[in-house]
Amino acid sequence: MAIRLGDEAPNFTADTTDGPIDFHQWLGDSWGILFSHPADFTPVCTTELGGFAKRKAEFDQRNTKLIAVSVDPVESHDRWKGDIADVSGSALNFPIIGDEGRTVAGLYDMIHPNASDTTTVRSVFIIGPDKKVKLTLTYPASTGRNVDEILRVLDSLQLSAAYPVATPLDWRPGEDVIVGAKLTDAEATERFPKGFTTVKPYLRYTPQPNQ
Repeated sequence: MAIRLGDEAPNFTADTTDGPIDFHQWLGDSWGILFSHPADFTPVCTTELGGFAKRKAEFDQRNTKLIAVSVDPVESHDRWKGDIADVSGSALNFPIIGDEGRTVAGLYDMIHPNASDTTTVRSVFIIGPDKKVKLTLTYPASTGRNVDEILRVLDSLQLSAAYPVATPLDWRPGEDVIVGAKLTDAEATERFPKGFTTVKPYLRYTPQPNQ
C-alpha cells in the first residue's frame, strides 16, 4: 500500500551499519529522512550517499536524522562505505539499513514493478517528530537527488509546523512567506507583528516570522 502524507510512518526493526535499531525509537523526538537506494556499489547512489554525508551538519542543525536503506545486507554496505568515502571525500556518517528481505522496501512501497521487480526506486520520506509522513518524493533509478531541494523542503515543513504560514514558489529561507488562508486579517495582524501585504484577498505575504 502506498504511503500517503499524514500517515504514520511504518515502524520496523532492522540491522544497520550502526547496529540494530527500532525505527521509531531511533527517531526519538527528531525529524527524520529515510531514503532508498536500488543496490550497493551503484554509481548514482555512491554520489548521493557521499553528498548527504558531506552535508550532514546542515541536517543536524535542523534536528533531522538521516538514514538510508538498500536491499543488500549490512556486510555489503560496510564494504561499500570505502567507495563512498573515496568518491566524495567524506566518510559515511549515518546508518544504512540492511534490507535483503525487502521488509522496509515493502512497508514503504519502494519497489515499483513497472520500474523493477527486485530493486527499489529512489524514494525519499521526510518524517516529523510525531512519526507522521510529511513529504514523499520518488525518483527513477537514473536520476540523483538534490540535497539543496531536500533541505529547502525541510525548512518549509519545519516553518509551517511552527507558524500558520505556507511558502510560495521557489521560496528560500529568509524570504517572505504566505499567511495561512484560515487566518482573518485581524488574526494575521496579531500573529505577525511585522505586518503583511495583501496581493489578493487569499494571498497575503509576511516576512518570515522566525527571522
